[in-house]
Order: sequence, then C-alpha cells, then structure tokens
Amino acid sequence: MQVDGSRDAAATTPLAQEFVQFCVEAGVLRFGEFKTKAGRLSPYFFNAGLFDDGAKLGRLAEFYASALLDSGIGFDMLFGPAYKGIPLVAAVSVELARRGRTVPFAYNRKEAKDHGEGGTLVGAPLAGRVLIVDDVMSAGTAARESIALIQSAGAVPHGIALALDRQEKATENGRDVEHSAVQYMRDRLGLQVCTVARLADLLQYLGSTGAAEASAHHGRVLAYRERYGVDG
Repeated sequence: MQVDGSRDAAATTPLAQEFVQFCVEAGVLRFGEFKTKAGRLSPYFFNAGLFDDGAKLGRLAEFYASALLDSGIGFDMLFGPAYKGIPLVAAVSVELARRGRTVPFAYNRKEAKDHGEGGTLVGAPLAGRVLIVDDVMSAGTAARESIALIQSAGAVPHGIALALDRQEKATENGRDVEHSAVQYMRDRLGLQVCTVARLADLLQYLGSTGAAEASAHHGRVLAYRERYGVDG
C-alpha cells in the first residue's frame, strides 16, 4: 500500500482493486453527474455514508486496517473528524484490535457540549502520534480542523488514512492550484498519508471489466482526470 504518495503512476494493487469493486457493488461509488465542493461536475461520487449496515462497515474497516498495517505508518491513537469520521474511526479501531493492534481513539463534536463531560472531544485523551481517519479529502477543511484540535491538545498530528484519493487539483480562493489536498497535507504539513485506493485505481478497474457501461464510465472519468487531475 502506498505511503506518502509514492504510488503515483505505479500499477494498481490487488487490495485497491478489491476495494473499488466492493464500493461499486455496494453502491458507494456511483456514476453520473455530481457537483463537487469546488463546483466541478464530476462523473463519479464516493459516498461513505452508504456504508450503512454492519456488514459493509465491517468490510470497509478491514480495508482500512490492511492498508494501514501494510503502510508501516507509526501511530499511537486514532482520531475521527465529525461526522463521517466518527463511525469510521470506531470501526477501524475495532478491526485493528481484532488483528492484535489495540489503540485508543477519539472524535470531535461540531458543537461544544455544556453539560456532562463538556467540550468538543469524545473518547481517549489526545496524546502521542495521532492518525486521522476520514473517507475522502476535497478541500481538506476537516483535516485542517482536526490538525488544529490535535495540536491544541498537545498531541502530534502524524498521519491521515483515507478510503479514496481523488487525485485532483485543490482550489484556493476559488481558483485551481497545481496540487491536491492530499499532496498539501503530505508535502506542506508533513503528514504521512495512507489511502486504500486512488482515482487511478478506479480507472484501472473500469478499464479492465470489459463491460460496455464500465467502458463509458471509464471515458468520462478519464476526461475528468485529464482536466482536473494531479499526479502522486
């Protein structure tokens, strides 16, 4: 599995292909016309909210755990940014424990609680090298907020694990830039990055199935990547 974006133009991996197939069959990866946060019309959409039963969420956690353990990234605990990161971080923590790697986890609320334990953080105290678990990254807003929370607690934002790297240009002040949000996290903020699959893996999958519908999707996704894509 890739670490720090080293798997750029390299061949896909069996794990990545299995993951893409799983996402397509589960209806999590969909094809059509979808508006992104950057205002682009994307021919595909990854909706992690559709890992909406125990079987699918458990299988997703297996992919994350395999990618993380293969990556060699060191971490002392996990953090899930609200909201989608909350079930993800819990499920990944359970799967890692099942494989003999027990680590604490925490997540945040978007609204501070003024009763009970109070505050915005839930779970284990943030400490040591913290790995952020999220689904995809577009603008990187949730990751930046997580980094600030982790640092304010005196811990170290060390890495980030994603299900899918869209490998597309980020936008800053409404304009395209020549790096992705993932590259920004890795190259400018120094986080180690582990992804289960990339857009290049999706293209490989669509191009290898032989079905006419998949071939049509492949052409549209490839055209999108040629317009908005980044390498690495």
